[in-house]
Amino acid sequence: MISRYELTESDLKTVVVKNIILPNETNHPRGWNTKTSHQRKIKSYQVETEWYKHFSNLCTPECRVPKCYGIQNSGEEQVIVLEDLDAAGFPIRKSTLTKNEVKVCLKWLANFHATFLNVEPQDLWNVGTYWHLATRPDELKEMNETPLKQAAPMIDEILNNCQYKTFVHGDAKVANFCFSEDGTKVAAVDFQYIGGGCGMKDVAYLLGSCLTSNECKIYEQELLAFYFSTIKSVLSKNGKDTIFKELEKEWQSLYPVAWADFTRFLMGWMPTHQKVNEYGKIQVEKALEMINNKD
Repeated sequence: MISRYELTESDLKTVVVKNIILPNETNHPRGWNTKTSHQRKIKSYQVETEWYKHFSNLCTPECRVPKCYGIQNSGEEQVIVLEDLDAAGFPIRKSTLTKNEVKVCLKWLANFHATFLNVEPQDLWNVGTYWHLATRPDELKEMNETPLKQAAPMIDEILNNCQYKTFVHGDAKVANFCFSEDGTKVAAVDFQYIGGGCGMKDVAYLLGSCLTSNECKIYEQELLAFYFSTIKSVLSKNGKDTIFKELEKEWQSLYPVAWADFTRFLMGWMPTHQKVNEYGKIQVEKALEMINNKD
C-alpha cells in the first residue's frame, strides 16, 4: 500500500509511505499462483529495500529518484518513507508519450545506466528485470514450441554475459516515470526488479510501453542515437569516454536480443498482449538470425 501523509512540525510538508506486508499466500490476478511467483514477489520487496538503503543516494539529479527518509522492517512488514515527488516538482503521470517525452525518459535511463556502469548489484537481483528467464519457468513452460522458445536459454545467456553491465531499473515503463510540470524532466519510482544487466533491456521495454509498433519502427534510429549520445556525454564527464565505442557497439547489437527476451516472456504469460506486435516480431527475427549465425 502506498499512501501520502501530511506532516506537522516538520520542514517536510508531505511524505509518501510504502507499506508492505509480505504475503503468506500466492495471489495473482492472471492465475500465476505458483511458488516461484510467490518467492519472486517476496524477494522483489527485499530488493527494493536494499536499493533505497545502499544505492539510491548515488543517483544524480539527471537520474532523479525519491529521497529515502527511513526504512523499518518488522517481521512480515516493511515500511519505506520516501520523498513526495509531486511536492518535489514531478506531479505529472502519463500513459502515452510523444517522441520528445520518450527522449526525456531515455535521458534518465542513459544517466542511470552510466552512473551504475560496472557496479556490483550486491543484495539486488543478480539479473535485473521482472521477466528474466530464471524467475519465469512457468511462463516458459506455457509457450508454444517455437524457435523463440528453443532459443530462450541462448538469448538469456547472451544478455547475461555481455561485457558492459550496469544496473537496469527492471520495470522502466511509462507509468513509473513522474514528469515535471513543463515535461522536460522526470524522476523514476518502483525499484522492485532492479539488478544487473545490459541497459538495452530497459530501453526496449520503455519503447514498447509507450510507442506503437509503427512509431517504434519510425523512431528507432533517432531514439537509440539520442540514448547513446547521452551516455557518451555522461561517460565523458566521468572520465570514462574511452570505453564508449565498445559499449555502444555491444549494446546496439543486443537491442533486438533484449526485445526478443521480453517477447519470450509475453508469449508465455499473455500471447494476446498488445505489446506482441509486428515491430517486436521483427526484432525477434533479428535476434534469432544473430544466434543462428553464431552456430
